[in-house]
Amino acid sequence: MIRINLIGVDRQAVRKAPAFDVGQRLTMACSLILVGAALFIGWWYWTLNEASARVDVEIAAAQQEAVRLQSLLTEVTDFEQQRGQLLQRVALIEQLRRGQSVPVQLLDHVSRSLPDMLWLVSLEQENREVTIEGQSTTLIALSDFVGNLGNGTLLQRPIEIVNSQVEAATGAGAAAPVDLIRFTVRATMAETPAATAATAGTAVPAAAAR
Repeated sequence: MIRINLIGVDRQAVRKAPAFDVGQRLTMACSLILVGAALFIGWWYWTLNEASARVDVEIAAAQQEAVRLQSLLTEVTDFEQQRGQLLQRVALIEQLRRGQSVPVQLLDHVSRSLPDMLWLVSLEQENREVTIEGQSTTLIALSDFVGNLGNGTLLQRPIEIVNSQVEAATGAGAAAPVDLIRFTVRATMAETPAATAATAGTAVPAAAAR
């Protein structure tokens, strides 16, 4: 006998999707947060490493530049010192040259002023005062010498004969000995830039005869 259910068919059981409970959701959220934090920390650490590397490179470059600048500064300092020494030497040479020009001119002027039969024993310069000692055979030669000294701009007039004395000449020979006149002449240098640059206390022995 066949039975037919005309009322309805059997209903199939409906499967329900599994649902996450609160604990699983909390665990997943914490995991995501930890993963995100780890990724952020990793990215931040990598960024710091890159920045640190750049800073190290910049520091190394700055140190090299500082060494180069220090070397240049040392060279500049040495150059300035050498330049200062050279300037001092040049100034000293110029000063000596100016100071030596007057004694040279004075010797030249005195030597040109020597007449015949007169020669010098010493020539001294103290500031602007010039003292000349010598010997002559005649008073005329001494007078000519004083006159010649006054011809020029190096010595001021009047030129004074401080003293003159006759010394008896000694010697053996056929001719009669000639008396010598020992004299001292004093003069003053003219006020010129060259004369004022002369060194004080210059003493020049002279033994020139004409």
